[in-house]
This record gives sequence, C-alpha cells and structure tokens, in this order.
Amino acid sequence: MLKKPIIVCLCGSTKFKNEFLEAGKKEALKGKIVLTVDFFTHADNIEISEDIKNSLDYLHFEKIKISDEVLIIDVDKYIGHSTRNEFIFAKILNKKIRLWSNENQKIKN
Repeated sequence: MLKKPIIVCLCGSTKFKNEFLEAGKKEALKGKIVLTVDFFTHADNIEISEDIKNSLDYLHFEKIKISDEVLIIDVDKYIGHSTRNEFIFAKILNKKIRLWSNENQKIKN
C-alpha cells in the first residue's frame, strides 16, 4: 500500500521566484505535494491592490493550515514581514518547519 504523501507549503518573499521553483522541484521529486504562491508579484513586477494582497495572504494561510509542513525560503538571510507572519502561524499550528537556504542550496531540517 502506498504511503500518503506529505503536503509541504513553501513560504518566503515573492522576490525569490527561482529559489521557489528550485525548492518546489526538489520537494516534488521527494514525492511531496507542493503548495506555493500563485504568482510572484515582486519578481515579476506585478502590482496588485491591497484587497487582492489580503486575499492572497488569506489563501496562503489556508495552504499552511492544510499542509503537513512548511518550508521557509531563505535567500541571503532575508525573511520579510509576511514570511515572518507565516512562520509564526505555522508554529502556532505545530507544523513542522524547515528552512531552504541559498547559502548551501539545500534544505535544512
């Protein structure tokens, strides 16, 4: 019988599109279901209203709720306000939290 796949939610600044894509591929290759941002507002210079930003933030918190673990994308030790809030939320929900760092291009447990 197949084991239920782990659901991982990627969190981090939307500035780091390439790192999100790389981390997502690595997680998928491990057989995990990957939940991530829907688009990269900072990296792709997409302007959105405050209402849309709030809606997207809400959806991302819902992704964290249904995930088994959270993978924080850390590029050059940059963790912004939104990512910090996602980290705190995941911690409150007792989610496993891991860190993906560009310093060594690997996932730290």
